[in-house]
Amino acid sequence: MEKFSISDQKFHLGFCPSSSSMDLNDPSTVSETSGQSPPSLAYSFSYCRTSSDASAFSDPTTDDTSFCTEPSPAIPARKYKLTAGDKPDDQDAMDSETEMMKERFAKLLLGEDMSGSGKGVCTAVTISNAITNLYATVFGQNLKLEPLPAEKKAMWKREMACLLSVCDYILEFFTESQTLDDGTTMEVLNSRQRSDIYLNLPALEKLDMMLLDILDSFHDTEFWYAEKGSMSSNSNSNHSKSASFRRLSLQKEEKWWLPVPCIPSCGLSEKARKQLKNNREFANQIHKAAMAINSTILAEMDIPESYIDTLPKSGKTSIGDTMYRYMYSADKFSPDHLLDCLNIGSEHDALELADRIEASMYTWRRKACLSHSKSSWELVKDLMAEGDKGDKNTILAERAESLLLSLKQRFPELSQTTLDTSKIQYNRDVGQAVLESYSRVLEGLAFNVVAWIEDVLFAYRSL
Repeated sequence: MEKFSISDQKFHLGFCPSSSSMDLNDPSTVSETSGQSPPSLAYSFSYCRTSSDASAFSDPTTDDTSFCTEPSPAIPARKYKLTAGDKPDDQDAMDSETEMMKERFAKLLLGEDMSGSGKGVCTAVTISNAITNLYATVFGQNLKLEPLPAEKKAMWKREMACLLSVCDYILEFFTESQTLDDGTTMEVLNSRQRSDIYLNLPALEKLDMMLLDILDSFHDTEFWYAEKGSMSSNSNSNHSKSASFRRLSLQKEEKWWLPVPCIPSCGLSEKARKQLKNNREFANQIHKAAMAINSTILAEMDIPESYIDTLPKSGKTSIGDTMYRYMYSADKFSPDHLLDCLNIGSEHDALELADRIEASMYTWRRKACLSHSKSSWELVKDLMAEGDKGDKNTILAERAESLLLSLKQRFPELSQTTLDTSKIQYNRDVGQAVLESYSRVLEGLAFNVVAWIEDVLFAYRSL
């Protein structure tokens, strides 16, 4: 199969593909929170599928105390545990903390509309933005393998505890049998935390704690960083300024401000190399787990009507004639072989292709649904599980889905597609908003940690 360029395939979806990569750490870039998840950053130092302005939930504060609401009778409220050093010294500190929490609460209720005119976004989008912005505030300038500063770590724990506390009150009802004293059995209605939150939130909190522990483990390292292109070593007392080291320009020229890992001329000890490799493996597993949770939550979100309205009338129009012929005529469809034949030159090209494939996939599913006399778009999920395997549209949709999965596996740092960002923007489920945004920011942090470790190991191997 001959190679052909993505750009040569003309298509019309009625919407623009997802935006190109942006950098939270680029001082020349100012991004706005528009209710959708911005794409991943283009270089390993700065991968994160989040972007934000100053957070309404992330204003800097020097007070490390917490504010907790009264516990629910059904589920105890989430509390931020204070250490001895975190306790307020006087009533003024407690009052300051209370006023800060009042401000946060007010901004949540107003839906980010400070005019109070009721034109703010829904609660789900507000909380999603708050988590995204908090992550940008705390980790946006964290570009090294080093412990998070104490004040930022306290801010992250305190404000995440506040944002996650809403999940303690998201319940589902169920019936259970109860036997009375006289032996009579009756069914009673009871409540419990919603199953998706009950399963995923503790796992995300565990991943969060593990990532912070990984960063904390780099408190006394044999390597250091050169700042903003400086050839001098870090001022850390553990590294002599006269030490010999090799400085590597790992970043692209436009990333000149990012710190560069520096290795002593004698290299790294076996213990240091083992720690780096072990932490890289741990962070990589965390990244996979967070990505799996995020993908599951996004798959469960409803498809917005605005996205459905922009779907092309023909899936062939979306992906182009060449790809369509191969997907339709191949007896044994190989998504990897098809991707090898495509000229995917950059992450932007990969994201554009993902948008096109996803649009064609849902177009074919919709046609298959109509051919089965199912008028409701919600029945597409039923078709995915029970559809006629011999139907042409069903086959094409399945092959498009496998092609999209292979593309995301080949580009693990790929930004969220147009459909994903639309789901986040129009989502109204608060529980799903919390799980999606929390897993997304942890996915980005884990990816960054892996990239930073690989940069240090690359610097060592280049000595």
